[in-house]
Amino acid sequence: MTRIAVIGGGRIGEALIAGLLEAGRAVKDLVVVETHTDRAELLADRFGVRVTDAVDDAAVGADLLVVAVKPGDVDAVLTELGKADLGGDRDQILVSLAAGVPTARLEAKLPAGFPVVRVMPNTPMLVGAGMSVLAGGRYAKAEQLELVTELLSSVGQVCVVAESQMDAVTAVSGSGPAYFFLVVEAMVEAGVGLGLTRDVSAQLVTQTMLGSAAMLAESGQSAVDLRAAVTSPAGTTAAAVRELERAGLRSAFLEALHAAKQRSAEQGATTE
Repeated sequence: MTRIAVIGGGRIGEALIAGLLEAGRAVKDLVVVETHTDRAELLADRFGVRVTDAVDDAAVGADLLVVAVKPGDVDAVLTELGKADLGGDRDQILVSLAAGVPTARLEAKLPAGFPVVRVMPNTPMLVGAGMSVLAGGRYAKAEQLELVTELLSSVGQVCVVAESQMDAVTAVSGSGPAYFFLVVEAMVEAGVGLGLTRDVSAQLVTQTMLGSAAMLAESGQSAVDLRAAVTSPAGTTAAAVRELERAGLRSAFLEALHAAKQRSAEQGATTE
């Protein structure tokens, strides 16, 4: 069995642990690094996993080293990993979930030839519906990418791209949940403005989004086709869509995602 060390017991780390256990991973094959005592106790009680505050301790005997900390904490983790006997007779892999940190930076602080896989997750991982995008570093092999894909499939869908596309991925799926939440927020407020109670408006909008997403995922039809099917000529939907187009919805999203991609690139450059 693959032994996994999750370095960082925050929300994303916890979501990954929960998904792995639900997918059938054995508790004995997981160890978590968490330095905050209250959080460490919560994880140990909730999942029964071993929790330690020492990165080098967790790295001993682990096949996958999952770095699930904030970008600003990555250097400290790498320093602690430097105290461990990495590599050796084990085929270890470092999997980084830290946004904006390029694989080259990670590889430079690890033993020569150490395989690294960079991941851009998103917050729906917390409910088992995440979108995780992988990019392998210079030394990551195809079978290692497959292993990480299997790992992250327990908390949602996974795809693999070239690392040069990771800033675009960040703009689309990494930041994407916030865009949908903003749309929901705006629609709920509009429903209240039309005379609905906030609870009723929120229920209508949330279920409509869930149902629409399910149709996209399961119908085999594109968003263009599904929108056309519900937009009768001269009907209510056509009137609403006309106003959204007039307000520049498409160009607003284009500019928003471009700004997110550019900011992701800037953050990656500053962490070099």
